Amino acid sequence: MSTPPTSSAVKEARISFGRRLREIRKNSGLTARALATLAGWHESKCSNLERGSRPPSFGDIRTYAEHCGVPHLANELIDTAHGIDGMYVEWRQLEQSGLCRAQESVLPIWERTLRYRIYSSWLIPGPVQTEAYIRALLTSIRDRRKLVDDVEEAVRVRVDKQRIVHQGNHRFAIILEEAALRYRIGGEETMAGQLGHLLTVATLPSVSLGIIPLAADRSALWPVEGFFLFDDAQANVELVSAHLTVVQKHELNLYSDTFARLAQQAEYGAGARALIARAIDALE
Repeated sequence: MSTPPTSSAVKEARISFGRRLREIRKNSGLTARALATLAGWHESKCSNLERGSRPPSFGDIRTYAEHCGVPHLANELIDTAHGIDGMYVEWRQLEQSGLCRAQESVLPIWERTLRYRIYSSWLIPGPVQTEAYIRALLTSIRDRRKLVDDVEEAVRVRVDKQRIVHQGNHRFAIILEEAALRYRIGGEETMAGQLGHLLTVATLPSVSLGIIPLAADRSALWPVEGFFLFDDAQANVELVSAHLTVVQKHELNLYSDTFARLAQQAEYGAGARALIARAIDALE
């Protein structure tokens, strides 16, 4: 395994995983020195693995589990380690084969999730974007990151993905900052169409739309990075340089709590429609 990219979330996950390894070893009655001797390792390797300062190979994990008398835990531990490896993925790695492949890579979690909680401070989120808005966004990403030109294929994948808004038991709770209604993506015509579409999808039984007004008192909780919560299993965060996947329970709880607090600051129903209408009027 290669050394993971720098990320506080990944570092925390590594430390937590190392802590679990240490608990397994202690429960087995082995000292770090005894385990290292059995495994044929330098004693410092065992220490580094348990501190989370050194990512274990899958072979290391199997050896660790076997000598601690819990070989049945090896596959579970390997799955956890593999998940940590995929937590922080640079855009250049995720999009190296193009935007279409990147869009397709997230389809499995989108299709199996039932409850979506989405917060965005600067963009209208994917499930409720218009085709023109999607095209403008992906074209900008292609040009900015100097990617291959598969924008139209990627647009089709994202538009097709929106069927989950209308089908099955999927439920979407979406919280937007009012600023997201004002940033002009794709020009005036594209934004007018997007805002009109937002008024329409807000009436769907599967969608709850809240908008936090610019004039709201944000002393208690100010705008944060945009994030997607998929059931209670995973959060996705889009950073400038990378795509972050959060799976640690305590971190998921923080995002869930933050979403609930943001939701309390939002306007719904007629209040949300009025904010969208004002944003449409501002385009003229």
